[in-house]
Parts: sequence; C-alpha cells; structure tokens
Amino acid sequence: MAQGTPSRREVLVPSAALLWGLQAALLNPVIGILLVSLYDASPGDVGWVLSVYNVAGFVASLVLPVRADRTGEYLRPMLACSVLTILCAAVMGVTTSLPVALVALVAFGGPAGVGAALLFAHLKHRGAGLADIVGTRAVLAFAWVAGPPIATFVMGLFGDRSVLALIAAVGAGAAVTTVAMRLSDVRRGMSGTAAPAVDDRRERAPRLPLAAAAVAVVLLQAANYGAVVVTTLFVTRSLGLDVMWAGVALGVCAALEVPALVFAGWLGARFAAPLLMVAGALAGVAYNGLVVLAAAPAALLGLQVLNAFFIAIVSGIGLAWFQAVIPGPGLASGLFMNTRKIGAILSGPVVGLAGVSSLGYGAVFLGFAGLCALALVFLLGASRHPAMRTIG
Repeated sequence: MAQGTPSRREVLVPSAALLWGLQAALLNPVIGILLVSLYDASPGDVGWVLSVYNVAGFVASLVLPVRADRTGEYLRPMLACSVLTILCAAVMGVTTSLPVALVALVAFGGPAGVGAALLFAHLKHRGAGLADIVGTRAVLAFAWVAGPPIATFVMGLFGDRSVLALIAAVGAGAAVTTVAMRLSDVRRGMSGTAAPAVDDRRERAPRLPLAAAAVAVVLLQAANYGAVVVTTLFVTRSLGLDVMWAGVALGVCAALEVPALVFAGWLGARFAAPLLMVAGALAGVAYNGLVVLAAAPAALLGLQVLNAFFIAIVSGIGLAWFQAVIPGPGLASGLFMNTRKIGAILSGPVVGLAGVSSLGYGAVFLGFAGLCALALVFLLGASRHPAMRTIG
C-alpha cells in the first residue's frame, strides 16, 4: 500500500494541472464571444468588463496565496477555487444580464483563476523539485493547446452557452482531484496546516535583486504576450500571407512548447536559473529580431523553435526561480502569474509602434527584441547576489 500511494499521487498532480489549465484555456479565448452572444455586450462593454475581470483576478492572485502561505494549507483554498469555478459557470449559464454576468466573473471567476498558482505553491510546499514544477507546467501548456479548439468545437456543436457547462464539469473534476490529493496527504501522514518551510538563502535575498528579477520577467512576458497578439497582423499585413499561416505558426509553437518545457526541466537540473533565464532572453532577442527578416512561411515556422524555447524558459524556469528566491510558495507563485498580466499591459505601447514606423508590424517585433535585451540587463544585475543563483 505504501508503494501504491506515491503512484496515485503521480497521477493526481498532472490530472489536477490538466483540469486547472483547461478551466482557463476553455474560458479565456472565448469570453469575448460569450459576452457578445449571450449578454448583447457592445465592443465597449467587452473592454471594460474584461478589464474589471482581470483586475479582480490580479488582486485575488496576491491575496489568496499569501493567506495560504500563513497557514501552510493550499489544498483547501484550491477546493474553494474549484467551487467558485462551478458557481461562475452556473450563474453565467442561466443569466441573460450583463451586470449579473460581470458580478459572477468578478466575485467567482477572478478568485477561481488562482487555483493553478495554488497548485504550484502546494507542490513547492511539499518539497517538489524543479523537474516536478516544470513538468507540471508542461501539462498546463498542453491544456492550452487542447482547450481553445475543444471550446470552439463544443460551441459550434451545441451552442455558445454549452461551453459553460463544460467548464463547470471541469471545475467539478478539479474539486475531485483536490480532495483526492488531500486524502493522499492524510494517508501519508502529512499535515496540511504545517507552516511552510522557507529556505534560509531566500530569506537573505535582498529586495533590489528580487525587484530586478521581477522587472526582467515582466519584460520577457510582455514580449511573449505581444508577439502572440501581433503575429496574425504581421503575417497578413506585413508578409502578405493568408491568415491560415498565422494559425499554423502559433499552433506549431504551442505544440513545441510542451517538449521545450521538458527540455527546460532537464537543463534546470544542470545549470543555475539565472543562466537559463539569460539563455531564454537571448532566444527572445533572436526570435523577435529574425521574424522581421522572414519572407516565407517556412522561415516563420522554423523560427517557432526559438519562440517555444523562449516561452518554456520564461514560464517554466521563471516560475521555479521565483519559488526558490521568494519566501512563501504562494506569494511566489501569485507574483509570477501576475507578471504575465503586467507584461500584457506593457506590450500595448510597443504594439503602437506599428502606426509610426515604416516597418509596420516588423517594428513591433523589433521593439519586443529590445524588451528582451533590456531584460538581459536586469537579469545580469539580479544574478550578482549569491542567493539568486539557485533553483532549490
């Protein structure tokens, strides 16, 4: 029996990661369509509703993980997040009122999205190493490959509202896996209320290097997010290719991201995190700089290898690095998740370069290459302190 329990847990963790990834991957790509088709939202309505929803998620991803750090208990708030997912989907599924849908998104949907961060915090709290963290992140990446096509297929077959029922079912599955993980811990004699262990090296890490690391990751996230958003416009407007090639390029990158994360985990066991982050930033500089020179679909597709490596390092090694140098796995995971949101905001002005440069959307990619180069400066500064040169 003692030998069977770890095996069950090895299945539970990736299952939980898949379900938490699917919740976001099913809702976020189609939320704009749902607001318009189900609640008659105008383009302006969509903009402000999404802004308020994202702000709610931003606040929740700081508050909930920090509260979990204080108790050392991450599975109970994860269970609460899965229940909130079900409530959000249920309310949005039965209402036709935009204000009611907004309340559901803010009160239920925003906090529900913290579940993935709590899962990573729980893994770190239980002593998970870099391979476990990056491997679990790879499962999340797979969910984002599968989620959007599943959502659109279900909506096309059963109607737009049907995807909300699917999201509720996924939330219920996440609740079941969370309870199973809790029971697994109880059987193994692991208390869920013990205070989290904090590495002494992380306690001594000064604020300035931590701030430099955070700025670097925000810059890299901005380049990654913005490049995805602009790819379709670049392919159609600057390269003059059919929009299909943009979808193929993004699909190839998404498919490569999973093996790239596995490779990143292998590298992480052999090299320090700041070195790998520098390598990722260099890949970001190379990808964004070379895309401008791409003149044919084959070149664009070939460059996705660099892009996938860039994304894998930032999302996988970056998360593990934050957890290693920031006391409190919940706070570390929550802060890392928010670097994506802040990066998305930062990418907006860079996208605006397309309107003031003769290079059009090529100038945007050059701007993102510049952000990656600037991130290199902050990474080099952060890595000067010994406490930052670890993954732990």
